[in-house]
Amino acid sequence: MAPTKNTGSSAARKARIEEMRRAERTRERRNRILTITASVVVVACLVAGATYLVSSQADDKDSAASDSKNSGSGKFVTGKDGVKTWSGQLGRTHVTKSVSYPMEPPVGGDHHQAWMNCNGDVYTKAINNENAVHSLEHGAVWVTYNSKASEADVKALAEKVKKTPYTLMSPDDKQKDPIMLTAWGKQRTVTSASDPNLGKFFEEFVQGKQTPEPGAACTGGLSQ
Repeated sequence: MAPTKNTGSSAARKARIEEMRRAERTRERRNRILTITASVVVVACLVAGATYLVSSQADDKDSAASDSKNSGSGKFVTGKDGVKTWSGQLGRTHVTKSVSYPMEPPVGGDHHQAWMNCNGDVYTKAINNENAVHSLEHGAVWVTYNSKASEADVKALAEKVKKTPYTLMSPDDKQKDPIMLTAWGKQRTVTSASDPNLGKFFEEFVQGKQTPEPGAACTGGLSQ
């Protein structure tokens, strides 16, 4: 028997329905893919934004050293030998901005990633505290003087420093006393270049037990 017109229409309708269903399934798959892709992009953007925010906050925290919160809080305790020891924790974070240290010259704290050369280096101009503190971290002794120090003492101190590895010397007009000696967490005043306490301080604190990074370089840093 030949197929009737209704039978042909029914088959065509089924074919159209099946085609529509295939098209719908295709659209659904495409929409799912687009949704997943969009979700991945959104998540990636959120992660990137969060990472940038955290990184920026970390950078700001490291760099915002002007409030000196990370440079260490505490006070000096003076020993019987006249050496003052900083009682508080001294920060050791690398920063890019200036640090407001609670003492002058500073005995430690957050500092710049570049150190001042301290292989018996004598500087005739003031140096940045942030770089000098990094030298202290490497075990150097920093000799500083102000305008009240005699010319003879300055010359004699320079000769002593030039002969002593892991030392450096520079003027510091902000300090209270004419001649001061500084190591990481340690400090004292001496009366002159011939003061026997100068040699004692060098002997004890040049690469002494207080050094956070013993053996670290005192060359290859900054110089004037």
